[in-house]
Amino acid sequence: MSAEPLLEELLIKRSQQKKKTSPLNYKERLFVLTKSTLSYYDRRSEKRFRKGLIELNRIKCVEIVKNGGIVIPCQYKYPFQVVYDNSTLYVFAPSQDSRSQWVQSLKDEIKENSTVVAKFHPHFWQEGAWLCCRQVEKMAPGCEEYKLFGDISRKPLPPIPGEERRRPAPPAPVPPSSDPPPLPPQQPQQETVVALYDFPGAEPHDLSLKKGEEYIIVEKCDVNWYKARNKYGEEGYIPSNYVTEKKCGNLEQFVWYSKQVNRNKAEALLREEDKEGAFIVRDSSTAGAYTVSVYAKCLGDGGSAIKHYHIKETSGSPKQYYLAEKHLFSNIPDLIEYHKHNAAGLVARLRYSVGKQDTSAPSTAGFSYEKWEINPSELTFMKELGCGQFGQVRLGKWRAQHKVAIKAIREGAMYEEDFIEEAKVMMRLSHPRLVQLYGVCSQQRPIYIVTEFMEMGCLLNVLRQKRGSQTKDMLLSAALDVCQGMEYLEKNRFIHRDLAARNCLVNDSMVVKVSDFGMTRYVLDDQYTSSSGAKFPVKWSPPEVFSFSKYSSKSDVWSFGVLMWEVFTEGRMPFEQNSNHEVVSMVMKGHRLYRPKLASETIYGIMQKCWHERPDKRPSFKELVSKISAVLEGDVPPTP
Repeated sequence: MSAEPLLEELLIKRSQQKKKTSPLNYKERLFVLTKSTLSYYDRRSEKRFRKGLIELNRIKCVEIVKNGGIVIPCQYKYPFQVVYDNSTLYVFAPSQDSRSQWVQSLKDEIKENSTVVAKFHPHFWQEGAWLCCRQVEKMAPGCEEYKLFGDISRKPLPPIPGEERRRPAPPAPVPPSSDPPPLPPQQPQQETVVALYDFPGAEPHDLSLKKGEEYIIVEKCDVNWYKARNKYGEEGYIPSNYVTEKKCGNLEQFVWYSKQVNRNKAEALLREEDKEGAFIVRDSSTAGAYTVSVYAKCLGDGGSAIKHYHIKETSGSPKQYYLAEKHLFSNIPDLIEYHKHNAAGLVARLRYSVGKQDTSAPSTAGFSYEKWEINPSELTFMKELGCGQFGQVRLGKWRAQHKVAIKAIREGAMYEEDFIEEAKVMMRLSHPRLVQLYGVCSQQRPIYIVTEFMEMGCLLNVLRQKRGSQTKDMLLSAALDVCQGMEYLEKNRFIHRDLAARNCLVNDSMVVKVSDFGMTRYVLDDQYTSSSGAKFPVKWSPPEVFSFSKYSSKSDVWSFGVLMWEVFTEGRMPFEQNSNHEVVSMVMKGHRLYRPKLASETIYGIMQKCWHERPDKRPSFKELVSKISAVLEGDVPPTP
């Protein structure tokens, strides 16, 4: 006869299976607590199947988990942990009261355990580190004192049936004190943001944005979506990349500042504007520094020129900013305002801001907050774009207004269930240099993957079509775009595994974005996934991948070096005269791709650093972004 349950509730469990490719896998489970065990089942019916059991005498710690601002990609947002043996079970409750009841009940049952720990980790173990203390050893001792009998919630637990009438003794009177009464707690200051773009809310729970208007942030739900309030008191969800904080020193709120514009693109925008005094303020190659790019149409020789000026800072306190040393300002907006009316050593005064007012709104991480499943009836299918690794790709529209690319997954082409689980995590990867995943249609077959539409198609085809017509700076700018997207993936500990020009796409503004990141993990084709297969990308792979299938961000760095070679040969095939088998032998012996004619010694040197035999000697993508940006920049000081 089974023991009588003390608690029984449907909760969400985070997977502990090491073979799972994603660090975040969530499953709904029926949890049952008895006097001796904690069990969880995969269904609520009488025929439920037990998935796991923990004997209570093995438990070392039960405590709430501090969220710490990380994204929780499931509908239950109240996590707690059960530490037993050498494992940590993370469970998510539907409410604070539910979590409090589970934690308190478990604490009551383990209070006699001899294995209870003195310290524990209050945050998650995630992506190879404890988020609370950044220790990278999973068995590292805890960093915060564990109070087995301490408070576990700000809210009191519900009364135990039959004990409602037991009232605690009144507290002893507090003697009068001569100390002044404590000040009331300060209310947290509300964050005000300014909309950078219009956002027509897609769902009833969204809040529409109007460019230039101010909004109050009510809650930062995750890194991609905020809950906000407008001036009429209406609340709803907004994409975080459509707004910027309203504060002194934040340049994003000004129309003359363009964050994602490098030197080459700034020059292209200014030439297209073709106006005397057209200008852009943008990020310099040095982190935290800014550059003003100015177009002068009427020079003495009748020609035009573009000059790039660093905004310099004084070393004293308070800090001041200047373009010309005689004209100092306490902030950059005042500096720009002054030079709008006075050239003061610049090639022209700053008359027309260029760029931001003409750029289209960025992609959002999904069409709305927590919306990853798309109704196929809301999709309109248009022309065929091509056939990819998994099946046919077509241009389409979502709700007849938003252009998208729709990939129909051919039956037997991928591990569909694993991909659908991972898609929820992949959707949260959002960056101006990544092709955005909007969602999936997983309730029918074939399943559809819905992504951002890129008008010009794959980078490899664009390079070949434009062969002979692009400058070296244009080619380097394309490589920088890819590198910036990969830097974001590296920062989020996400490995691409198949980086190549064919897997990057180009939009109608000639911005290059990384696509199909992480998708090779779901391919069912042995010819593609096995290093001995004919389709395996050996020519883009480092020795540790084709020898040991060891993937990392540093294996992506090697592939990026090959992609740079593709760019500077304008779309040639690496090792085009050699078979995969020959390439493996050549690379293992130290042979590397030759220097393309369009690549300078400096650019080829960057490629060679990517192809170091030892992964730990290869640069990070962050370092590569800095190196490539520095090559693209050519800032000059103003004339006296």
